Amino acid sequence: MKKRALVILLIIFQQSYSQTHSHAGAKPMSYPDIEGYKTLKTDLHQHTVFSDGKVWPTIRVQEALRENLDAISLTEHLEYQPHKEDIPHPDRNRSYALALAEAKSHNLLIVHGSEITRSAPVGHNNAIFIKDANQLNVDKAEKAFSEAKKQGAFVFWNHPAWYAQSPKGTPILSDFQEKRIKKGELHGIEVINTVDYSEEALTLALENDLTIMGTSDIHGLIDWDYTEKGNHRPITLVFAEDKTMEGLKEALFAGRTVAVYNDLMVGKAEYLKPLLQKSIAIGKAEYRSKSQVLELQLKNISSSDLLFENQMEYSFYDSSPVFEIPAGETKRLLVKTLDTKTEIVLKLKALSCFTAPRQQPIIEWKIVID
Repeated sequence: MKKRALVILLIIFQQSYSQTHSHAGAKPMSYPDIEGYKTLKTDLHQHTVFSDGKVWPTIRVQEALRENLDAISLTEHLEYQPHKEDIPHPDRNRSYALALAEAKSHNLLIVHGSEITRSAPVGHNNAIFIKDANQLNVDKAEKAFSEAKKQGAFVFWNHPAWYAQSPKGTPILSDFQEKRIKKGELHGIEVINTVDYSEEALTLALENDLTIMGTSDIHGLIDWDYTEKGNHRPITLVFAEDKTMEGLKEALFAGRTVAVYNDLMVGKAEYLKPLLQKSIAIGKAEYRSKSQVLELQLKNISSSDLLFENQMEYSFYDSSPVFEIPAGETKRLLVKTLDTKTEIVLKLKALSCFTAPRQQPIIEWKIVID
């Protein structure tokens, strides 16, 4: 009798556990190439136990492979080492070396990087494509930036609106950052960090010609912090001539990026608009029988849900002017063209995408009607 009761309790516990815990696996991310460039999916701000993270570097590689990323960087804090008593490592390149070895047999780029960590106004900054992290571990921040430049690093300003350093939650471009920009020692800025999007950081990027970045800044597990909450990690899409370290570096210095977090996309119009255009594949385009109602089939081939608003002179037959096409799904759209056309220009505003603060791009597709 006791055994039977124990079995029943175990079944009840198992059912209860399965109902309250999500175990959805990470989905591979996919975004289309744009004309002339390959679209590389990158997360260039991550941490492990070799600074203040909670996982071994090999886990970061495995997470990236599960999500089909093209490049990652483990940007350990140079100065902040809370685990040093348990994991002493005088060589600040150790995290990179472990990740590089883990990724050796995979087509994943491991970018050598470190985080220069200071209080405001210097703030936190990632230097990537470095050669030796130990040379950046110096007292004065100015010397760390100067050394990063000597090593040919691409440097970007991390979470500039972080309320712990900027209590109002808005970034402040200090004399320190202005000097670094003028000296060619600061090249990018995070407009998306973890779940935070900063319009003010986007303004600074556009005003100072800084590369627009999006990163997870992950410390725990991607599954726990993002996937099980129904989210993708924030990433930077980099439009490179090829998938090589040299191609990635050239594209970042050139500013060819779009920051992405779920359905939010942020980037300069010259890169965001072609990305959105390529993200929608036009399928069926024909009139309903004996009518001037045109049926279109639009497939979202990206990993972001896309929200659009009609900008044409034509209205829709059975849809709101605002509609969503979930990632990987197809939307049937019925357009009242009033006259029979041989072609039309589909014109939609991408509502969750921004080329400047609160400026949403209008995307056009020329459609030949069957």
